[in-house]
Amino acid sequence: MQLSNEEEDYNLSLSKFESMLKTNKVLFFDSEEFEEIILHYIDSGKTSLAKKALKLALEQHPKSTGLKLVQVEMLVYEDQLDLADKMLNELYAIEPNNEEIYIQKANICSKRDQHEKAVELLKIALQYTDDFADVYNLIGMEYLFMDNLEMAKDSFIKCLEEDLEDQSALYNVVYCFEFLDQNKEAIAYLNQYIDKNPYSEIAWHQVGRLHYGLKEYEEALRAFNYATLIDDEFMGAFMEKAKALERLKMYAEAIESYERTIELDDATSYALLRIGKCHERLGNTALAIKYYNQTVHEDPLLDKGWIAITDFYVREKNFQKALFYVNKALAIDNQNQMYWKRYATINKQMNFFEEAEFGYRKAVEFGDYQLDTWLFWVDILQFLGEFDSAIQTLLQATEYFPEENEIEYRLAGLYFMIQDKTKAKFHLSNGLRLNFDNYILMEELFPMIWEEKTVQNYIAKHKK
Repeated sequence: MQLSNEEEDYNLSLSKFESMLKTNKVLFFDSEEFEEIILHYIDSGKTSLAKKALKLALEQHPKSTGLKLVQVEMLVYEDQLDLADKMLNELYAIEPNNEEIYIQKANICSKRDQHEKAVELLKIALQYTDDFADVYNLIGMEYLFMDNLEMAKDSFIKCLEEDLEDQSALYNVVYCFEFLDQNKEAIAYLNQYIDKNPYSEIAWHQVGRLHYGLKEYEEALRAFNYATLIDDEFMGAFMEKAKALERLKMYAEAIESYERTIELDDATSYALLRIGKCHERLGNTALAIKYYNQTVHEDPLLDKGWIAITDFYVREKNFQKALFYVNKALAIDNQNQMYWKRYATINKQMNFFEEAEFGYRKAVEFGDYQLDTWLFWVDILQFLGEFDSAIQTLLQATEYFPEENEIEYRLAGLYFMIQDKTKAKFHLSNGLRLNFDNYILMEELFPMIWEEKTVQNYIAKHKK
């Protein structure tokens, strides 16, 4: 690729300056060359080189406003705001119509969290600038800092009206629309933008994302197709396209799109996992397992990979292999509630009730407070004859589910089992009040208690 004359001159100036530093010879540069060299070092984070260049620049061009503004920029960068402000006031007295003075003053105000004042200064800069897009972009950022998303959105739109190719403004305007929950309006805006700039792969990608968020998967796919046609190395668009194809149950095509992301970059655990899921849906079980294994090899800490392979063997009713993989997962992360719940469920299926009870207990210990987890745990405690532990567990569960009939019926049955009839009747009354028809749980879980006349009479009495 050929460099433009400007780029060649810029590279020449840079190499000439660095050569000068090595040889200790003092060479002459015009002020604009110095500005570009200093800004290059600032952008690269090489502040010591930027300072050297600035010192030499001001020695050669002591009256250059441009260089003094670069000096201000460096002072702002180093948070020397008072000194920067003082210099800007001096420059303002010489050149009151220089837009860069207002931009730098706004930058100082922004750093001091005076965002409204920064906007006022940037609006003055608009009167003197030729680069409207840059100033509108800066105004938009100030409104973002103030959480004024509507005004930020308008400013970024104005920026794009001045410069269609400003990608940061394009991303920011979509962010504003999304934050304001205006997804349909965002699509309408982007379609207008695409009419002016039809080969913007970013715009097509954003349209696809928005349609996907609205569950409009066919429209999303169409947009992602355009994005990938314009840029056949746009990895993000291929990934989103694959997700849309999955939603449309076009699994073979989704696999192709995920594989394209792997061609463009190193394989990601997410792409490998989704390829495995697609193969499983297509009935390609051997390939599904192959990709699930690759997923956990690529990222052993990705819980979704271990869960996918464990759930696969559970669905196949191969509980020995499912247990093998969930144990491998627990060896890597023994505080993962999802692993413990699966460990418990698999052991329950294999009639290893003590191990299952331990699994549910650990799942709750690590933050799984779902109702079914509590109930499975309690039912196993009851099966093991640990009635007191089951009662204590249910009472703990009532902190999360204070008005849950399934808990109340279980408490009633368990209190009947330990002969505490007062508490049993209290909880049975609660269960009947919350969901009368679910009293069938008493028959299912406590058949011996169910047959007692006192229980039958109590339910009949409550029915009246």
